[in-house]
Amino acid sequence: MSKIQMKVPLVEMDGDEMTRIIWKMIKDILLTPYIDLNTEYYDLGLVNRNATNDKVTIDSAEATKKYGIAVKCATITPNAERMTEYNLKEMWKSPNGTIRAILDGTVFRTPIIVKGITPYIPTWTKPITIARHAYGDLYKNTEMTVPEESKCELVCTDKNGNEVRQLIHQFKGSAGIIQGMHNVDESISSFARSCFNFALDTKQDVWFATKDTISKKYDHRFKDIFKEIFENEYKEKFEKAGIEYFYTLIDDAVARVIRSNGGYIWACKNYDGDVMSDMVATAYGSLAMMTSVLVSPSGVYEYEAAHGTVQRHYYKHLKGEKTSTNSVATLFAWTGALRKRGELDGSLDLCAFADKLEKATIQTIEEGVMTGDLALLSTLENKKKVDTEEFLVEINERLKKML
Repeated sequence: MSKIQMKVPLVEMDGDEMTRIIWKMIKDILLTPYIDLNTEYYDLGLVNRNATNDKVTIDSAEATKKYGIAVKCATITPNAERMTEYNLKEMWKSPNGTIRAILDGTVFRTPIIVKGITPYIPTWTKPITIARHAYGDLYKNTEMTVPEESKCELVCTDKNGNEVRQLIHQFKGSAGIIQGMHNVDESISSFARSCFNFALDTKQDVWFATKDTISKKYDHRFKDIFKEIFENEYKEKFEKAGIEYFYTLIDDAVARVIRSNGGYIWACKNYDGDVMSDMVATAYGSLAMMTSVLVSPSGVYEYEAAHGTVQRHYYKHLKGEKTSTNSVATLFAWTGALRKRGELDGSLDLCAFADKLEKATIQTIEEGVMTGDLALLSTLENKKKVDTEEFLVEINERLKKML
């Protein structure tokens, strides 16, 4: 068969450690034999980020804005240990954080459901997509320890030098701690539009929740902005699509989520999304079985694996030992990007290929052929544990029959 042609390139962001090895395997075994891959390549491996003073990360994000679609391998966010291991010039920031800031994006994470891996919540028969507002709040906070007998105030100075002060706490008889958080209307608005656009794209309801009864200014601001944008820009579109926007308190949302069947987008503030995405991933089975896509309100998409670089397996690989590393999330990052590229460019062949590759992957697992992590979770009777490369070869055998 002739290779599928790509009209417009997508941005390819290579990564680190075991996922970098898997990245090349996926391309060699499952992509380049069938697609004339057209990518603009950026090496976001930590060695190259260090060599370019992290400019490569910024360049890759700007290229994503230009072409509209990117696919990203997992990358290392360095700590003190990595500083020594990689002889780094400085402790470079998270590439994901840098890219999110430039694209002004919201992260959507959705579990991949397969037969034999039953969610811990038995009513969850459809996937729950977590939409995390990846800006501000606790992650951009300022905090300090406070000595006994201190008076702490929140101070706002406007552009004319006028001050407004509010007492936080008078620390009488005990020392303590304080922190200050912020968010901005522009980012909250982008978050809302990304959620509503993604809902229309995937034909799913949107649930959003804060604690506005307690946080009457901070959380209530989120609630008001979501409501205003929905009413003014999306209400009619949602009605036409047959989907709905639902707001409730965060504690009520958690109770409703546990009792639900899934099948919706759960929009969360930054901290809530951080916690709930791991909860949802674990409850469905595995973080390695989660799709993740960053979506900007302007319609830019960056697909990635939801997990890290699988460091432990990489060290085994360097010793020449076989690993049984789950490549599904990385593979689905590629299929997501290829499908969206095909949708935007009107390439039905590219969309169909992405669909078939995902179907072949799920079929492989449901027929009992899987990596070690899934073998521990699966309730299928006849399971065959395979190594990293064998798993991709098995997928390819099924894919060839579908093409």
